[in-house]
Amino acid sequence: MNVSQSFSLPGPIAFRGLFYLITPSETFFERIEDVPMYTPQATPFFFILMIVELLISLLKGKVPFRINDGITSMSAGVLSQLPLLLFRAIEVASYIWVYDHFNLITLPWDSAWTWWLCFVGADLAYYWLHRMSHEVNFMWAAHQVHHSSEDYNLTTALRQSLLQRYSSWMFWLPLAICIPPSVFMVHVQFNILYQFWIHTEVIKSIGPLEYILNTPSHHRVHHGRNRYCIDKNYGGTLIIWDRLFGTFQAEGEEVVYGLVHNVNTWDLIVVQICHWQHILRTLWTTEGIVNKLCVLFKGPGWAPGKPRLGDPSDIPKVEAPVQKYDNNLPLWCSLYVLSHFSIITFGYQELFAYRSSMSASSALLFVFYIIISLTSFGMLFDHKYHAPFLEFARCLAYVAADIYLTQYTGIHSKSTLLLVLLWYFIFSTCLWGLQCIRMLGQSGEKSFKVQ
Repeated sequence: MNVSQSFSLPGPIAFRGLFYLITPSETFFERIEDVPMYTPQATPFFFILMIVELLISLLKGKVPFRINDGITSMSAGVLSQLPLLLFRAIEVASYIWVYDHFNLITLPWDSAWTWWLCFVGADLAYYWLHRMSHEVNFMWAAHQVHHSSEDYNLTTALRQSLLQRYSSWMFWLPLAICIPPSVFMVHVQFNILYQFWIHTEVIKSIGPLEYILNTPSHHRVHHGRNRYCIDKNYGGTLIIWDRLFGTFQAEGEEVVYGLVHNVNTWDLIVVQICHWQHILRTLWTTEGIVNKLCVLFKGPGWAPGKPRLGDPSDIPKVEAPVQKYDNNLPLWCSLYVLSHFSIITFGYQELFAYRSSMSASSALLFVFYIIISLTSFGMLFDHKYHAPFLEFARCLAYVAADIYLTQYTGIHSKSTLLLVLLWYFIFSTCLWGLQCIRMLGQSGEKSFKVQ
C-alpha cells in the first residue's frame, strides 16, 4: 500500500535530516545508487550549529569546548569517513548481498509503510548494535573512541571510530529480509545524523518528548562516567527501547564525561587503537583459551571470577568538577592548527565532491595526506617531540606537490585562493623548519615547546 504525502517541509533535506524532520515521499529512491550521501551534505550545517552553540554558551558565561578537544573530535569524524572514498561501506555491501540472496518478503520501495517500518526497525537494530558495542570488549575497542572526550558538545558527536562499522555491520542484516536496500540506506544515514544535535549541554529538556525520543538529557547520561551513568541509554532516535529493555536512566547528579580510564592524549591514532592495545596485552597475560575468548566477547570490565560486564564497584567514584587532560599550546599555535584543520576539512569536502572523477591512486594519496595531517595536529597538541618535524614535512610536501603540478602538468593558472594557500604553506614550512633547527641544536628534550 502506497501512502502519499500531501505536504512538504521547507529547507534542505540534509539539514532537516539532523532532526529526522523528513517525509517518506521526499526520500523515496528505487535504486541504492540514487540515494544521496547525506552526511557530507550535512557537514556545513554541523559547523553552523557549532557556532550557534558557541554563541549561546558564551552568552551564558560558559565556554563549551576547548580547541584541542574539539579538533581531535572533528578529526576523528573526518577519519571515520575516509574509507568511503575508496570503497563502499561494509554495512551497505553486506546488506545488499543478504537482500539479493535471502530476501523473503518484497516490500515496495515507494511505500510509506515500508519507510516507517524501516524507521522503527533500523532504530531497534541500532539499540542492540550500540548496546553490544558497550558490552562486548572487541566492539568496545572501536566504540570507546566516541566516549573518549572529556567534554560534551556538538564536536563530540563527530568523534567517531574508523573501525566501528567493521565490528557492527551484522546488526543491520535482519532488516534485509524485507526492507529494500535504498530504503535502508536512507534510514541508516538519518539515524546517525539525528544523534548529532543531542550532543549538547545547551538544551536541558524538550518536555514530554523526553518520554519517546533520545534527547540531550538522556544522551548526557550515556556519555557519563559517573557510576549511575555506566551502560545506560543506548537509544538512537527513540528512547523507548531503553525503557522496554531496562537500560534507561534519567539525568541526576552533574555528569562527568569521558572514559572510566581516560586516554589522556590528543593523538588521533592512539585514540583509535588504545583499547586494542589493552586487549592484546590482556590476551597475552590471561591464561586459558576460554578466558582469552572471554576477554574478547565479555565486557571491557570483565576479569576471571567477575560478572560478564565486570564488577560495578571497580568503577571509580567521580564527582564534578574534575581535572581534565589539557596539554595547552600557546593561543597562536592553537589558531594555527585550527586554520590548517579548516583547510584539510575543505579539502575533505572537495574530495567527496570530485571522487568520481579521480583515479583510485589519486584518492588514496589524498586520503594518506589527510591522515598524516590529522595525526600531526594531535601530536602538536600533545607537545610530542617529533611533531614539528612531521608538520614541517607535511607543509613541505604540499608546497612540493603544488610546484610539481604547476611545472610539469601544464597547470599554469591558479585561483587567488590557491595562491594564498600556497604562500600560507610556504610560511608554515619556514616556521616549522626554524623550529626543527632550534630543537636539533638542543639536546635532552623529549617534547617541543613553543613560545
